[in-house]
Amino acid sequence: MTDSIEDKPVDPMDDWASALAEQTSATTAEVPAPVATPAATPAAATVFPPLAREATSGFHNDIEMILDIPVQLTVELGRTKVPIKNLLQLAQGSVVELDGLAGEPMDVLVNGYLIAQGEVVVVNDKFGIRLTDIITPSERIRKLNK
Repeated sequence: MTDSIEDKPVDPMDDWASALAEQTSATTAEVPAPVATPAATPAAATVFPPLAREATSGFHNDIEMILDIPVQLTVELGRTKVPIKNLLQLAQGSVVELDGLAGEPMDVLVNGYLIAQGEVVVVNDKFGIRLTDIITPSERIRKLNK
């Protein structure tokens, strides 16, 4: 008697479970278990320098993988909070007062995180920003923790 595929309900989770089990068994079969013997300890020390060189080249390849990922760069002139009542009254020609002062550096944000400050410049009839201060990684981390 032959079972056809149409007679049995197909459970996609069974396929995933068998694929994961197959992958796990293949991975454990390829990697031999480390042997910790006193004679093997000096030989293990010679293994680390090649790994360090590979990690450096791997790091370079990892950076290249993310270089083309687009991010949102924003230059912020200032901010303010207004009640909805005042927001609904805005019309053409209305002036909204911001918290930024004239001549104060503009904030440069990448995906909403402050990374630098700068001053506005005009280049070929377009606005630009000249960076005057780059936020250090330690300052960025400190601000993330707040």
